[in-house]
Amino acid sequence: MLQSAAYETATELGFDDLVGALRAVAEPTRLRLVALLAREELSVNEISRVIGQSQPRISRHLRLLVDAGVLERTPESTFVYYSLAEDRPEADLAQRIAMLAPDADTVIAADLDGLARVRQARIEAAIAYRNAHADALDALQELYVGEAAVERALLDMLVSEGPIGRLLDIGTGTGRILELLAPHSEQSVGLDLDHDMLLVARAALGEAQLSRASVRHGDLHRPPFEAGTFDVAVMHHVLHLLDSPGAAISDAARLLCPDGRLLVADFAAHDLERLRSAHGHTHLGISDTEMLSWAVAAGLDIEQERSLPPVAAGEQLTVRLWLLRPAVRPTQAATRPAQAVDALAGAGLAAGGGLD
Repeated sequence: MLQSAAYETATELGFDDLVGALRAVAEPTRLRLVALLAREELSVNEISRVIGQSQPRISRHLRLLVDAGVLERTPESTFVYYSLAEDRPEADLAQRIAMLAPDADTVIAADLDGLARVRQARIEAAIAYRNAHADALDALQELYVGEAAVERALLDMLVSEGPIGRLLDIGTGTGRILELLAPHSEQSVGLDLDHDMLLVARAALGEAQLSRASVRHGDLHRPPFEAGTFDVAVMHHVLHLLDSPGAAISDAARLLCPDGRLLVADFAAHDLERLRSAHGHTHLGISDTEMLSWAVAAGLDIEQERSLPPVAAGEQLTVRLWLLRPAVRPTQAATRPAQAVDALAGAGLAAGGGLD
């Protein structure tokens, strides 16, 4: 007998979709795939190693599950990753059915062992990558208060209002911000252009067993997401690496829901010119004037600001955090037009005044 939650999910489907979802999972291999991918996003190669079947056969099963609305596929370079489809009742129903199989079942237990081996391989690759870049990373972190202090401030500014909903970590890098915020979010996604960093982030998420967090390859200027779909977006030590930080703020703003929030953590303006060549910094920090101008251009208000100045010998950089919201939010929509007219009138630009 299905659990009540699964029954409620089933009632959201039309008859044909319900039959299709049930048929999709009513096969041993496909049921195993749903149980596996409910725990972690995996590539076809990784799935094949876990399940112990050929890639062509696995691909056929995956295609059927995608067609049924249970799974979604995400191409990335030469790989294709599969995960449960977001916001689809077919996926929710299939997951609930698959989770009825106990972990102690011989087949499921073997699959979980295989998943553990995949996670370990990812971790080993991530460790090798980190070791290759550890010296440069350590040298940079010695210049400011450290990530522990930044993370505490970030959590305080974001989580004080309660659970986050949908979170986007822009330029996710190692996935550390996803690890930090996923426990406070209903769904978390990291976006990055660097395939190597996405491998590191996937390893971190797998090790932490954060099934509601995932990463996507993509460019913020052409994101693989619909506009207005995220409750919170984070840009953690990203802006100083970009050629056009203002454009990035505007693109991030378009991804926010009407009452969403964008948190930017970056270095305050400084004069450490060596960071350009040593660490690839395009900008020597971000000034408050720049942030204000970018926020206004993106239709955002700066709601909170916080500084984390140097506290120890050798530290030379101040970390700044800015929390931004859309300038016109649902709760303000009724009053903002009148305020705007008053402001225009005060400037001599009210209706009828013209700009001749």
